[in-house]
Amino acid sequence: MNGKLETQIPPQMWSEKINQANKAALLTWVKETGIQLVQINGQRKYGGPPPGWAGYAPPPGSEVFIGKIPQDIYEDKLIPLFQNVGRLYEFRLMMTFSGLNRGFAYAKYMNRRNAQEAIALLNNFEIQSGSPILVCRSTEKCELCIDGLAPSVKKSHLLPMLQELTPGLQSISLHASPFREKRQLAEVKYISHQAAAIAKKNLVEGSLCLCGDQIEVVWLTPIIKQELHNVSVPGNRKDLPFRSSNRSVFPQVSSRPIDCRMLPARASVMDYLKLQCELHQLGPPVIFTKCVQRNPEDWLQFSYQVMIPNYPSPFSGFLWIKPDPSGLEDHEKVKNFVALQLLKILGYPVM
Repeated sequence: MNGKLETQIPPQMWSEKINQANKAALLTWVKETGIQLVQINGQRKYGGPPPGWAGYAPPPGSEVFIGKIPQDIYEDKLIPLFQNVGRLYEFRLMMTFSGLNRGFAYAKYMNRRNAQEAIALLNNFEIQSGSPILVCRSTEKCELCIDGLAPSVKKSHLLPMLQELTPGLQSISLHASPFREKRQLAEVKYISHQAAAIAKKNLVEGSLCLCGDQIEVVWLTPIIKQELHNVSVPGNRKDLPFRSSNRSVFPQVSSRPIDCRMLPARASVMDYLKLQCELHQLGPPVIFTKCVQRNPEDWLQFSYQVMIPNYPSPFSGFLWIKPDPSGLEDHEKVKNFVALQLLKILGYPVM
C-alpha cells in the first residue's frame, strides 16, 4: 500500500499543461492514502488483487463498466465513490497519453451482489454538475476465435502449442471457417477474461503465424457464434454476407448497396449507422460526446466514446470542428462525423 503514483507512471505520460489542478489533487490523494496505482498498456490500475487479498478471484458478473466519465476526473474521485458500495477487487481507468482519462473505466467487486448494487445506485449519478455517469454490467469475455487454420490442423496439434504460448487455456474446438474458404476456425476458451486478453495480445503481437498459417485472432462474438452454427447447417454457407479469402474475420457487409427506402426521410449518417448495426445484429450504437475546449480561432475540441453492444470493444477519441454557420447542433455534427468513420472501420458501404 506504500507505492507512489509518481514512481509508477513515466513522466512523459503527463502533459504539464493539461488539467494541472486535478492531477495535483490526485497525487495528494495517493500520498495521503498510500494507495498504489500502476500504468499498464493505456490503463491505470488499482488492485487485481488488492493488498491483503487471499483466496480466489471474484466470479464472473462481479465487474461493472463505467462510461461518460468527464476526462478531467481521476481515481481520487472515482475509487472512493465505488468503494462506498463495497470492497473493490480491481479498478481500471483507461488513459490517454496526455494524462486525461478516455471516458471509461471498469470496477470489479468481490462479488456479484456489490456489482448489482453499484449499477442500481450509481447509474446516472452526477459525478460533477451536469455530468451523469453510465454504470452497467461489464461483459467479461473469455473466448477467442483463431481464423485461417489449414484443414490439416488437428486439435492434438493446436492444443499443446497454445498451452505453451497462452497460459490459462481451458478448451479448444475446431470448425470449418464461415469466413475463409477451405480454412478452419478455432474456438478457444480461457479460464478468465484476463487470461483471454493476455492470450489475444500475445497472439496478435506475434508473427500471426500458427501451425504454418497466417491467422487472425479476435474476440468470439455472438455474431461469430451464430455463423458457426449456420455453416454447420447444409446449404447455409452460400448465403453468408461476409467477405472471404484473407479478409477480416469480423462480419462484413456484402457489396450489395442497402435499399435507401429503409431509411427515414432526411436520414443522417448516424441513422444509416444504426440501420447497418441493426441489420448485422450488433445492437444500437450509443455515442457520447463532450466539448473539451475552444481555441482562439473558435475551433471546438470534442471527445467522443462509442459503445456497440455486440462489438468487442468501445471506440474513443478526440476531434476538432468549426461551429456550423448553418446552425447544425455541434454535438450532432460530431456524432455524424464519428458515425462516418465507424462505417469505414466496420467495412460497411458509405452513403
